[in-house]
Amino acid sequence: MWYPVLGAPKVRLAPDTLVAFGRPKGYRGSYKQWEEENIPPQVVFEVLSPSNSVPEMIKKHAFYEKYGVEEFIIINPEINQFYVWVRNNGQLKSIELKEGSWTSKKLGIHIKRDSKKEELVVTYPDGRAFMDHIALHQMAEQERKEKEALLAENERLKAKLRELGLLDE
Repeated sequence: MWYPVLGAPKVRLAPDTLVAFGRPKGYRGSYKQWEEENIPPQVVFEVLSPSNSVPEMIKKHAFYEKYGVEEFIIINPEINQFYVWVRNNGQLKSIELKEGSWTSKKLGIHIKRDSKKEELVVTYPDGRAFMDHIALHQMAEQERKEKEALLAENERLKAKLRELGLLDE
């Protein structure tokens, strides 16, 4: 939850993802702007789900515009489409996407709609693609297996050292 105004707990919104530069890294249960040197999130992402409505997105756009967001990105995974608004003269203005792609000036990431694969591709500034949740899960599982193998090998070596009388515990 993002609370932009001290003493106004009903003035709040829960973006799917927010990015605030100039703030220390770390977990926050909520983003209380007055505790963050009054720095608003500069980039906000919303990922549409079937429960989202057009009036809700209009309300969110107005909130983000009012409270200082500089880039507002909506991703619609159902149709592999995205929409971008960038602050210009105090307002969030819709950006016309050239060839279905856009590069964030704030984050440096690049978002492109791959029409051949009919998917969105997000890349880091160096061109490496973001991993999807399946690839991240597979990588975590591989790391877990490697750690288990190292622990097992460590225990085997300890047992051998104890057998040789070289390790006391």
